[in-house]
Amino acid sequence: MNSRIRQIVGQIIALENELQKAVEEQQEHLRYLVDGKRIIFEQTIRKAHLKARMSIFHWFLTVRPQNYLTAPAIYGMIVPLALFDLCISFYQLTCFPIYGVARVRRADYIVLDHQHLAYLNIIEKVDCMYCSYAVGLLGYAQEITARTEQYFCPIKHARKVLGTHARYANFLAYGEADDFHAKLEEFRAALAKEARQASKSRTCGAKNASDSTE
Repeated sequence: MNSRIRQIVGQIIALENELQKAVEEQQEHLRYLVDGKRIIFEQTIRKAHLKARMSIFHWFLTVRPQNYLTAPAIYGMIVPLALFDLCISFYQLTCFPIYGVARVRRADYIVLDHQHLAYLNIIEKVDCMYCSYAVGLLGYAQEITARTEQYFCPIKHARKVLGTHARYANFLAYGEADDFHAKLEEFRAALAKEARQASKSRTCGAKNASDSTE
């Protein structure tokens, strides 16, 4: 990776950090706290949310007819999504230890927290959780396949590709044949290093949890 690309990647990381800071500032503005898996709003905010919630009866009256027509197709996708979830999880569970690659934490990608929003009725909460699951699952699967690609074929495409994963920017340029196999081993070594760091982090976390309960 040349210096210009490295500079751009650094700028992207800096912007991501800036975005995260802006999100945290918004969190303070909306006055909610994250307590484990629970989201806690201030009492005044929660009361305002409850007032804004639409009743089930009113919701059914306002739903567009085409939404009723497409609902079976949308919710029918839960079967292939769940099967895909099972297959991709089984793949990394069985293969990543053999490759020496750290497993992707499913909980980092599939986040279900919209049920804590009091301004959503029960149907809207189910809709939101379904979308969160589907989008999170695809992100989870993308990271699994990204680590697989880094292990076997960390090469960019000749044409521009939209929606590339975070690791793609560091891959080898298309047609970069010099010392390809040596560079491939470097990518694999980087994955192995990630796996060791992840293992060390889990060990430290388990130790801290054990110490806190004593």
